[in-house]
Amino acid sequence: MSTTQTKVVVTGLGATTPLGGDVPSTWSALLAGESGVRMLDWENVDRLPVRFAAQLAVEPSESIPKAQLRRLDRCQAIALIAAREAWRDAGFAPPVKRKGGKDAAAETGVEGGFQVDGDRLGVVVSSGIGGLHTALNSYDTFLEKGWQRVTPFTVPMLMPNGSSGHIGIEFGATAGSHALVSACASSAEAVGYAIDMIRAGRADVVICGGTEACIHPLQMASFGVMRALSTRNDEPQRASRPYDKNRDGFVLGEGAAVMILESEEHARARGARVHAIAAGCGYSADAYDIVLPDPSGAGQAKAMRRALADAGLQPEDIVHVNAHATSTPAGDIAELTSIKAALGEEAARKLCITATKSMTGHLLGGAGALESIFTILALREGVVPAVANLEDLDDEADLDIVRGEPRKLPDGPAAALNNSFGFGGHNVSVAFQRAV
Repeated sequence: MSTTQTKVVVTGLGATTPLGGDVPSTWSALLAGESGVRMLDWENVDRLPVRFAAQLAVEPSESIPKAQLRRLDRCQAIALIAAREAWRDAGFAPPVKRKGGKDAAAETGVEGGFQVDGDRLGVVVSSGIGGLHTALNSYDTFLEKGWQRVTPFTVPMLMPNGSSGHIGIEFGATAGSHALVSACASSAEAVGYAIDMIRAGRADVVICGGTEACIHPLQMASFGVMRALSTRNDEPQRASRPYDKNRDGFVLGEGAAVMILESEEHARARGARVHAIAAGCGYSADAYDIVLPDPSGAGQAKAMRRALADAGLQPEDIVHVNAHATSTPAGDIAELTSIKAALGEEAARKLCITATKSMTGHLLGGAGALESIFTILALREGVVPAVANLEDLDDEADLDIVRGEPRKLPDGPAAALNNSFGFGGHNVSVAFQRAV
């Protein structure tokens, strides 16, 4: 990082996931090796090839009133829940009610907290798919009851930028509201864009992250026919097993994760607690296949090298990687190859790698933000969660995969990478540094 470049820090964390309704409960369950995967209780679920998924541990109806929920897609509701937690965690005051901000929750924010200038506040919250439930349910209503019975909120509920829009309205963010869509790399790219917004001087504070809620029969069927999902219907909690010889696909998950990024100057001026430094982000595209990753891992390696360059870090600074590692036969090993190519053999063999999708499932567009939070917590707490269900390590997995028990990280200065790769060949790597 150059001496003139604005340093960006993380001051707030929020999430609702298959492991817990907030960040502390999710992190505790992750360290304990718990699984958020469970059988689906749908009618006619036996018609599907895969009958399990990682559903939310806490339903959004427990914190959002029914009247507001009726105007939100599930992915938007959980994005608001995560944003509210992150906002409180950052120590900000409840947002000033503005015209159009009638849905702002009274409990949002900290009494006596710092009041953010809306013109210096931005939002970048992404979703890979958006309001899938709304789109499909509204079409069913149209077929069964006619066009007059379709809710007038259908379009704002299904659009992928709806979550960013609702968050921007609630918190009065007028510096800009954005929603980047790059499949499973969407929310990692949102973090990178938020860093750039602050560095460019467009905002002092950015609410960023991602959300996804598309556990639906059509989605299960679509991924199932692609042979992308694990079919371990007899043992769903053991289905997601990155790096295991017997892995057979990913487990679909849902959830939202949101962070508050600030310029270091702004955070210090208000005496904020800093979780970590959002040091930089790297991007690339495979230009190889709309679904399959480039088996050489060349594009993934470029993203990691570019993240290091953007952050001003050296390969030996990296002590940990939260890998994309979805538990697919080809993808897991290709990523390990790319880590070695990006960092060099010597540095790659000194760091430790985890794959937290083994417990949360794959949140698609929400994965990068959630795993960024896990990367931040690993640096802050000095401990890396172990990969679950790793019983028989793949012969080609020749790097240090954390297994069995969580791994303690060394004290002192440290940095880590979070990787996210998406259909279409999108590659994003975000670099974080320990706050010292």
